[in-house]
Amino acid sequence: MAGHSKWANIKRRKSAVDAKRGKLFTKIAREIQAAARMGGPDPEANIRLRFALDKAKAANMPKENIQRAINRGAGLEKGDDLEELTYEGYAPHGIAVIVEVLTDNKRRTVAELRHIFSKAGGNLASNGAVAWQFERKGQITVKLDGVDEDELFMVAADAGAEDVEFDEGAAVVTTADTDLAAVRNALVDAGYQVEEAELTMVPKTEMTLPLDQAMKVTALLEKLEDMDDVQRVHSNLAMSDELYAELAAA
Repeated sequence: MAGHSKWANIKRRKSAVDAKRGKLFTKIAREIQAAARMGGPDPEANIRLRFALDKAKAANMPKENIQRAINRGAGLEKGDDLEELTYEGYAPHGIAVIVEVLTDNKRRTVAELRHIFSKAGGNLASNGAVAWQFERKGQITVKLDGVDEDELFMVAADAGAEDVEFDEGAAVVTTADTDLAAVRNALVDAGYQVEEAELTMVPKTEMTLPLDQAMKVTALLEKLEDMDDVQRVHSNLAMSDELYAELAAA
């Protein structure tokens, strides 16, 4: 799963840029609002909200923005009526893509998704068309500032983690979907700085493309991630060292 780890780290760099534009704050606020609406405003009793707050803290999101999003989700302030939806599609060259969105206007979101896919030479697909190529896993990103990697590995493994990878100043811990909360809590209790904990879709097998084709696919993935309504984008594109280097330098 090395390619998955590299893509996660590219996304971390991109998130830092997005945060400067305020785009990342908008996405996190929507996630907090949706979590609070579904499970209540108490993060101790709402694990999804706790995950969203981890992400907000890592992005240095202002406390007032966080509280406003919680209040909107809990119905204490007026907010958008957000709907959670998942779309499936194909990027060029047969790469499978899953897009998770939070939107207040389904028709607008579908039209924009269809336009982005079509312009890049891909297409939206029906539900179930590509989902079978993925499995749901938990993924935790831990900051590696002065951290002993062997100790972190043991803490994660003892808590039930399936895999731990180290790359670019972060550890990416993979868990079964049902073990995400337990592993995340074990890492926090051990004093590690969790930047993000979320359920993600990991490809069962990855597709390798020539660099020029892979760059076209990643351009599509980045355009999808740039959409305000999009929360997460998953694909089965293999991240070769050559492709990773090109993207990291971009």
